[in-house]
Amino acid sequence: QVQLVESGGGLVQAGGSLRLSCAASGRTFSSYAMGWFRQAPGKEREFVAAISWSGGSTYYADSVKGRFTISRDNAKNTVYLQMNSLKPEDTAVYYCAAGINYSGSRFIPDYWGEGTQVTVSS
Repeated sequence: QVQLVESGGGLVQAGGSLRLSCAASGRTFSSYAMGWFRQAPGKEREFVAAISWSGGSTYYADSVKGRFTISRDNAKNTVYLQMNSLKPEDTAVYYCAAGINYSGSRFIPDYWGEGTQVTVSS
């Protein structure tokens, strides 16, 4: 069982940056691949980024590639999402997720956090 708590969301102007954090409980954090998803009002939840259990492999949605960076610190049971050059269309609730199944461009979450709001003003 893994419990996930996101933080770091907020209001930022277009072109600005935010760093999201996701703290995980449980001794098996380093066994899980981790990912970030987001859901804008009236839209379905979409994949943003994923990282392997070791941190050696990452994968991004085309919409954030080159602007967002996912990383993890297994000693701190934490995964991060550094978001740069933010756009109004990045506005959404961002969810952290943990899962065993991660391979290349495929990540299937088993556990979800409650989400943190990111709002980008124009």
